[in-house]
Amino acid sequence: MVSIDHVAIAAIDLDRAAARLLDEVGLASVPGGRHPRWGTANRIVPLGDTYLELITVEDEMAATASVFGSAVVRAVSDGDRWLTWAVRDDRIDATAARLGLTVEAGERARPDGRVLRWRNAGTDDQGRAPELPFFIEWDGPESIHPGRTRIDHPSGARGIAWLELDGDPAVLDRWTDGAELPVRFSQGSGGIRAVVLRTPNGELVVR
Repeated sequence: MVSIDHVAIAAIDLDRAAARLLDEVGLASVPGGRHPRWGTANRIVPLGDTYLELITVEDEMAATASVFGSAVVRAVSDGDRWLTWAVRDDRIDATAARLGLTVEAGERARPDGRVLRWRNAGTDDQGRAPELPFFIEWDGPESIHPGRTRIDHPSGARGIAWLELDGDPAVLDRWTDGAELPVRFSQGSGGIRAVVLRTPNGELVVR
């Protein structure tokens, strides 16, 4: 099964980006942790079974030594912007074999000291088109997923309704092996254009 796991926003400063999300669209966030291998750190906007991730460069030397960290470095050079998105895949090894990707282990410590572990594929693919997600498989019960952190958003946001992407839908279809994902396409080449969230009062567009 393949479903949207999270969407990442590259941010120059985590606290300022978090304050802006809260002020402009009513989305609260919680501290995340550090990714030593990528030289990055994050904050989390929990949304149930999905989440938004604010991610920044913490150690530029480590970041520039990795493909994913380098992507964050390049992104924040243009200011805060959408970076990438991830789909949860319970057959990540088969997916990686089909696409010729490497499966890598990742981890970070939460503020409470608990270590989150996962495996991902596609983050080291330098040729990945900007509209294409990477794949992730979490190690542990659903209750530890970052999106499950309890929080009250002033907007009442409860999950991702759909994504607006620039790019070619046929390319995404081949990449995900025809998975049905809630995405809509616009003409362009910039990757993520908007994330649309569900709220009690209708849809909330985050650009």
